[in-house]
Amino acid sequence: MTRATHGAATRVTLLVSFLALPAASAAAQDWPSWRGRMQNGVSDQTGLVSSWSVDGENLIWFQEYIGRSTPAVFDGRVCANGRTGDGVAKKEIVTCWNAEDGAKLWEHTFSVFNTTVPYNRVGWGSVTGDPETGHLYALNVDGHLHAFDRDGAVVWSWRLGEDLGRASGYGGRTSTPIIDEDRLVLSVIGSAWGDLGGPPRHRYVALDRETGHVRWVATPGGTPADLNTQSVPIVAVVGGQRLLIDGNADGRVYAMQARTGKKVWEFHLSKRGINVSPVIDGDIVYIAHSEENLDAGAMGRVVAIDATGSGDITATGEKWRIDELAVGFSSPLIKDGRLYVIDNSANLVAIDAASGAVVWEYSVGTVGKSSPVWADGKLYVTEVNGNVHILEPGDDGVTEFDSDDIEVADGREAEIYGSFAPAYGRLYVTAESGIYCIGDPDAPFDPAPAASPALGPETASTGTVASLQVVPAEVIASAGQAIDFRLLAFDANGQPAGEAAAAWTLDGLTGSQLGEDGEFQASSGAANQAGRVIATVGDVSAAARVRIFSPLPWTEDFGNGRPPHWIGGGGSLAAVDEGGEQLFRKGASRTGIHRHAIYIGPSTLSNYSVQADVMSTERGRRRPDIGLINSGYTMDLQGNHQRIEVRSWAAELRMAERFPFAWDPDVWYTLKLRVDVDDDRALIRGKVWRRGEAEPDDWTVTVEDPEPVRQGSPGLIGYSPIDIYYDNVQVMENPR
Repeated sequence: MTRATHGAATRVTLLVSFLALPAASAAAQDWPSWRGRMQNGVSDQTGLVSSWSVDGENLIWFQEYIGRSTPAVFDGRVCANGRTGDGVAKKEIVTCWNAEDGAKLWEHTFSVFNTTVPYNRVGWGSVTGDPETGHLYALNVDGHLHAFDRDGAVVWSWRLGEDLGRASGYGGRTSTPIIDEDRLVLSVIGSAWGDLGGPPRHRYVALDRETGHVRWVATPGGTPADLNTQSVPIVAVVGGQRLLIDGNADGRVYAMQARTGKKVWEFHLSKRGINVSPVIDGDIVYIAHSEENLDAGAMGRVVAIDATGSGDITATGEKWRIDELAVGFSSPLIKDGRLYVIDNSANLVAIDAASGAVVWEYSVGTVGKSSPVWADGKLYVTEVNGNVHILEPGDDGVTEFDSDDIEVADGREAEIYGSFAPAYGRLYVTAESGIYCIGDPDAPFDPAPAASPALGPETASTGTVASLQVVPAEVIASAGQAIDFRLLAFDANGQPAGEAAAAWTLDGLTGSQLGEDGEFQASSGAANQAGRVIATVGDVSAAARVRIFSPLPWTEDFGNGRPPHWIGGGGSLAAVDEGGEQLFRKGASRTGIHRHAIYIGPSTLSNYSVQADVMSTERGRRRPDIGLINSGYTMDLQGNHQRIEVRSWAAELRMAERFPFAWDPDVWYTLKLRVDVDDDRALIRGKVWRRGEAEPDDWTVTVEDPEPVRQGSPGLIGYSPIDIYYDNVQVMENPR
């Protein structure tokens, strides 16, 4: 095959958009995503029950399950995620049942690794169903994103931590993916590589819902105030523009063009990150928080924002506010001019949406986390401590139709963090005790398909190219692999802009452009590399970020600085010259946590070994931790404890073992970590010896995991309130 010129012309592919959405049916029969098809917690279902009982009244079916979030009901199925197992068998789980009778259709369990999230927070973000394709999307608490087909087969997946730099902190707050047209959109907080490296940022990633290919990545804001937030974006048409609107970890609310990620406006709401999802009615966005306000010492605020502006609308966009109303986790719903919110103390508050006047309050418990749902003229409300309410709202207050207390088997109140999902004439809800299907058992079951409501007319495309997308926009490839790129063009309003001639160039990559349609052939003999494939139309350019990995073995001595393809770590990690020796240093973080992981290869590797030379400094009694990561397992040389810890899940120490091991500061050691996986187990073996001495024949530590993690990225890990150093990093296949 002849090598094509990098500047060869091609044609921009017209993005097929779904502008003409059908109007909602008279009775929307499903609930495929967390806040329903209308994105506001409102269903137009009628004929729903006003009472039920865990002992049997109007309880159509029940399945034991440890759920934490809201189920998705679509395509005749109800699907949820949660946690399962004890001891070494603790895992995250995703399950689908027949929505009519509760028969289990399929189930997947997943090892949790490379995270400090504890077991009781597993299953935080809700699953999302796609009625058009039948796919189910689930983002696990440790950053594993899956697309499942109707039969439960994995269509595509991403390890967002190892492959895109998603941070996974102790808090566990996990956003829920949403579907807009042919895109799956989710938020990711962390530090990646290249121009998305450096300090962590809250980003939005749009993927092709059928292939998993990244369409665009947007970074609308600045430094996150929190590395764990759970706000879920909504999509709306405002002023003819299709917008993605969400609360960000930097305390601001952002509106971005839904097809391009281009920022349209921002509103500074809080000094901390925002966990509440917005709702919109007409052109007014409603959102809340429970942290410190910017302009007052009081905690918490509910605001109404005019969404028609552009730029920074903090000073101009506010329609009204309510101070000292701490709504930090429960997202609002809006119906018939009333905004309903649940504050952190589980007070249900009704607000006049036009004026911001509080109309009434009603206590539904003590801890407000889940979000209210409206259906059939009633409010369906859950509370953390097992409380479930069915209420009829009125002008001056509520009438309580039903109140139930859900318990787990030992009599303790079951935790409930998810909301109701009204669908098919029934109500579905998950709790720590299980999943419940509530309704009239004599009513016919009709899983009729529904349609999403039209969002409103969009401005017609001008046909003038203002922005481009090279798709896939983020690529992990093997040396010699051919990649087919396509080019999408948009006008200034984010509308598809038709076709135009484009020129292609390469930046930092060795390979060839094979044709006029965006084909790229990665070099087969090059070492690991990172760079861009760039398309240009006139004076408008866009690029795909590409990392290419050669076959093992890999060796890195930092003679050329920090490898550009390494993921994560932020600004406290850098290649440095120490007395003429090129080393990789991890220092103390400027702010926040001193513990970081750096991933140095794709997450699909298995049956390999990682080796590195390491040295720690010492300051007073402070000693760092230094370790290696291999396939989801960590060998951690812990300075203050003078021991070696082998683990996969730091918060639970699910299969962890600890071994006494004395080691000295300011002395170089060589660490080696090997993982072998077969059908029944993972065998994790590690060695530590002084650099320059002969490698010992025996392994220093050996651990078996009967619930093996089967693949994962190689990496380095360190807890460093003081400096630690790495050198001579190697990744090699295990001998057979």
